[in-house]
Amino acid sequence: MGTSSSNTSSPETEAAPHDPEVLFQRLADAIDQVFWFLKVEPERVVYVSPAFERLWGVTAEQLYQDPRIWTSSIHPDDRERISVTFGDWLQGETSEYRVEYRIVRPDKSIRWILDQGVQVREDQGTLSYLSGIAKDITERKEAKDALERAFREITQLKERLQQENVYLQEEIKNTIGFDEIVGETDPLRVTLSKVEQVAPTDASVLLLGETGTGKELLARAIHRHSRRKERPLVKVNCASLPHSLIESELFGHVKGAFTGALSERLGRFQLAHEGTIFLDEIGELDLNLQSKLLRVLQEGEFERIGSSETTKVNVRIVAATNRDLHAATDEGSFRSDLYYRLAVFPIEVPPLRARRDDIPLLVWNFITQKKARLGKEIELVPQMVMETLVKYDWPGNVRELENVIERAMILSPARTLVLDDSLDAPARPGSFHSSSASLEDVARAHIISVLEQCDWTIKGPGQAAESLALAPSTLRYRMNKLGIMRPPRKPR
Repeated sequence: MGTSSSNTSSPETEAAPHDPEVLFQRLADAIDQVFWFLKVEPERVVYVSPAFERLWGVTAEQLYQDPRIWTSSIHPDDRERISVTFGDWLQGETSEYRVEYRIVRPDKSIRWILDQGVQVREDQGTLSYLSGIAKDITERKEAKDALERAFREITQLKERLQQENVYLQEEIKNTIGFDEIVGETDPLRVTLSKVEQVAPTDASVLLLGETGTGKELLARAIHRHSRRKERPLVKVNCASLPHSLIESELFGHVKGAFTGALSERLGRFQLAHEGTIFLDEIGELDLNLQSKLLRVLQEGEFERIGSSETTKVNVRIVAATNRDLHAATDEGSFRSDLYYRLAVFPIEVPPLRARRDDIPLLVWNFITQKKARLGKEIELVPQMVMETLVKYDWPGNVRELENVIERAMILSPARTLVLDDSLDAPARPGSFHSSSASLEDVARAHIISVLEQCDWTIKGPGQAAESLALAPSTLRYRMNKLGIMRPPRKPR
């Protein structure tokens, strides 16, 4: 507010009791905001309410004596803008006076002011007074500034996450992945190095690892990098077939060999002739079939069910298991001669929790694979979601991660991946007794505890199966389902 003259006397000494200035003053005194009243000709401060002193830190008497205090209190960065705006309003260039500016109090503190004014004209239209109200909006401005800073930070974080996501998607293309295998951590590199070494040979390979770690993918990689890659890779899941049918699946049968054998059937070994057969969950074969499999490994021959004719095959065997076959040989549930034939070249497949840095790459790999089938275009995985996925212990390994990502894509309403509430908190040693632990975690922890007490021996008096009141086969099934695998034996 620019003005050059002062009012050195009280307004009430100059005006009648019913003068508009007096009425305005009495009303303004009751309100906790700064009311101001200016006379245009001659220009002077007629009145400011008591709130002026609380807000500006200057008394009304000081302002009356030196009206320049108002202008000089405006922050230097705002002073020119306010002077121009006030001048335009006074000259009639603008019809409204509403401005926000900062003032610097005598103690050097800064407050934000919202100043609004109106023009008061005589009957002839002559401008006689200017009046208005000024109030402290410091808290509102600070809150707004804080929100704007937070918004800028969020925007910057979003841009950074998007850049990271783009980078991860590009990394999928550049990863050292072996065919369909995605990852670049040291445990996976060691495994893939062994695959690369053994693939060109005809040696039998035994893949050892928990359920869902990708043993089938490694079997495919071995086959595709072998001399047999032009011939088929035939897969058999030994755990999914009934014992009464698995021999027929492996070796075939002739017509009439048993009830229901209405036609001749070739077995999987014949289908895999000159190629590779992948025997998943090899530890579930019974002893009778183990002896027949040993014969195929040693001599490359077998007889179909119901036939006395010997069939010759040339097949490379890649087997996989989540069981400790070394312990099974000690128990007598797995033939030691077959074990050593299969384990010519054993390869340990690391669990997902041992290669957490691969999880972001896997997440984007699954998103890329599934977006067309699910009709979902996911462009952003929030940092908190990715951190949750990385920290989770994944008892079901890569297969569980794939299922979680597919479910999340289905449930995500937009282009940002959203996890549902079904993902358990990361498992930690000693956490199974927590009230938040899942029933599966508690069962896994209890079975492992009993197995460790029995030195991982399943069968026999006082051993794990008996201690758990389970049949040995039932215990093995539950171990398989829960992804429980005996740790490697320490060298003697």
